[in-house]
Amino acid sequence: MDHTPPSPAQAHAWLHTARFLTEAPQLRDLPVLSVPEIAFVGRSNAGKSTCINTLAQQRQLAFASKMPGRTQSIVLFAVGKQGTTDAVLADLPGYGYAAVPQAAKRRWQQVMANYLVSRPNLRAVVLLADARLGLTELDEALLDVIRPRVEQEMPFLVLLTKADKLSRQEQAKALSVARLQTRGGDAMLFSALKRIGVDEVAQRLWQWGRPAP
Repeated sequence: MDHTPPSPAQAHAWLHTARFLTEAPQLRDLPVLSVPEIAFVGRSNAGKSTCINTLAQQRQLAFASKMPGRTQSIVLFAVGKQGTTDAVLADLPGYGYAAVPQAAKRRWQQVMANYLVSRPNLRAVVLLADARLGLTELDEALLDVIRPRVEQEMPFLVLLTKADKLSRQEQAKALSVARLQTRGGDAMLFSALKRIGVDEVAQRLWQWGRPAP
C-alpha cells in the first residue's frame, strides 16, 4: 500500500470515481475480490449513506432511505480512475431500527458478523455513530466481533457523525469517550453539513485502499 499521505484534493478526486459494483443479500452472493475492501457500518440513523455520498461527492451513490433499516443487502462500490478498481467500499445494512422484524434483525446480525470475521480482503472498518449518542450497546457488540482483526492491526475508525450539533466542549467529551471505547481503533468527529473531518477521512481511505505504485 502507498502510505504517503495524499493531498485532500487527490483523495477526493480518487473517491469521486466511486460507482456501484454489486448488491448482495447474502455472503455467498458477494464476488471474490483481491483488492482492499473498506466496510462502513453503523446504526440505521447514524448517517452512513450521507457520509459515503459526501466522501464520493455524489448525491445518490449510497441510497439514503427515509425509512431507516430498509436496506437489507451489502452494497459494494468500486473506486479507481479510468474504470480500474483500486479498492471497494462496502456499505453494510444499518442495524438497530425498531420497526424491522426481529427475524430480519437476527439474520442481518449474523450476516454482518460473518462478513466482518471472514471476508478475506477486508482492509479496514469505519463505524459511524451519532455524536450526540456515542457508541451504543449495539455498536459495542459490533466492536467485540471485529476485535480479533483489530488486534491483528486491521485499521478501525469510529466517525462521530452530526458533530456540528454539539458545542466544542461536547465534541471534545464525545471524542474522548469514543477513543476509550474503541480500545485499539481511532475516533474522529465528522459532519457532512459543516465538512468536519471530511478531508481527513478521505485521506485515510486513500491510504487504506490505494495499491502501491
